[in-house]
Amino acid sequence: MSLLEVSGLETFYGALQALFGVELVVAEGEVVALMGRNGMGKTTTISSILGMIRPRNGSIRLAGREVAGMRAHRIAQFGVGLVPEGRRCFPNLTVRENLVAAARPGRWTAKRVNELFPRLEERHAQYANTLSGGEQQMLAIGRALMTNPELLILDEATEGLAPVIRQDIWAAIRRLKREGQSILVVDKTLSEMLPVADRCFVLEKGRTVFSGLPAALTAELQDRYLGV
Repeated sequence: MSLLEVSGLETFYGALQALFGVELVVAEGEVVALMGRNGMGKTTTISSILGMIRPRNGSIRLAGREVAGMRAHRIAQFGVGLVPEGRRCFPNLTVRENLVAAARPGRWTAKRVNELFPRLEERHAQYANTLSGGEQQMLAIGRALMTNPELLILDEATEGLAPVIRQDIWAAIRRLKREGQSILVVDKTLSEMLPVADRCFVLEKGRTVFSGLPAALTAELQDRYLGV
């Protein structure tokens, strides 16, 4: 069953059109990679899905429910958790306070988050602004999981992190996949993302130019759509 279905999505910034009929699907329990060079529409697509930007045309369905044009807080209530680019933790709250601030009942508790990221348990009383960048990213993921989302969206979750921290993040994503968490992930590290993805969608200039299995994303296609 499809958890997220995006079809014919068109989004504008004023008179400037940014998305041109974007197509995207995430099935239950699936990890989907959304890829493309900088400025090709990935973040605009996520913002449209989440109601941060109101799309002009197209359909966005969550578990069969049409949500296109709904306010962001309503869409979040339907079970979407976002780990935004740049982490954006609450700087003057402790790690524990960040985790419980938006918590909703479900299988994800502070204890389970600490098991996923033991560093957070060690720093539960520290303020978020005293954490390293990698620890803040772990906290942002943990905070999103505490909302017990049906769909977890990771926007550049490993951007700018040290290699050892990136490995920890990808290990957590692989564990979430094994547990059946549906994930839409945006990232540039193909060597780490493709092995964990079930399906890939590539955007170029606001259009979906590739959709398929990771194995079908050949070196030629990677160079054409994702190369520098």
